Amino acid sequence: MPTSRRLWLSAAVAILAPFGSGLRAAELYENGPASLDGIGKRYMGREISGVMGWQGAGWLEREEREREERTDVLLRLLQLSPGMVVADIGAGTGYLARRMAAQVRPGGQVLAVDVQPQMLRMLEKLSREPGLELIKPSLGAPDDVRLAAGTVDLAIMVDVYHELAFPKEVLASIRRALKPTGRLVFVEYRAEDPKVPIKPLHKMSEAQVRREAEANGFAWQATRNDLPWQHFIVFGR
Repeated sequence: MPTSRRLWLSAAVAILAPFGSGLRAAELYENGPASLDGIGKRYMGREISGVMGWQGAGWLEREEREREERTDVLLRLLQLSPGMVVADIGAGTGYLARRMAAQVRPGGQVLAVDVQPQMLRMLEKLSREPGLELIKPSLGAPDDVRLAAGTVDLAIMVDVYHELAFPKEVLASIRRALKPTGRLVFVEYRAEDPKVPIKPLHKMSEAQVRREAEANGFAWQATRNDLPWQHFIVFGR
């Protein structure tokens, strides 16, 4: 190999080395055959699941959800306080947004983001009760939550992340929206537990969540397993 080419390759390796293989992997998507519940697009070793459309909104508001998922415990784990700005990413019908609203009052705000206009219309209808005026429905894009930079104290995705068609882009937009001390919480059905009655592609392991979040600039802070079916995993910027 000519000396000039060896020098060029050495320089290229030196430039790329600090970024590490994890970051390069975070930049890649792979496309292949779709499974029954997936879209055929793969990210960091997992197939992205299909999205639950607005037609399935009844699942979000089912009467047994409180008992099955212990939303009361989830709210306690979030450690919300008056004045906080919270972003509910993939808010759907606002099941969680409506419950978080009471805990950030007075002075707080719940930014309810969804990419389906039909979901937002349902959320608006369900949020007309007194005291819920601080919920702000917001139409996001598949690759961008479209929130102002540095404005959010806490962002949460409940059983949403595994469905994102552009996970790395969405994570980047959430990171921009968070304040320097802001937190991001993933709530995902536990893939490690075969007793959780959810389709495999709609579950995620703690290891996979951490792998993807950390590759996209987030720092793991804590994992709690207080919920019956779901991981509760917290990251900082």
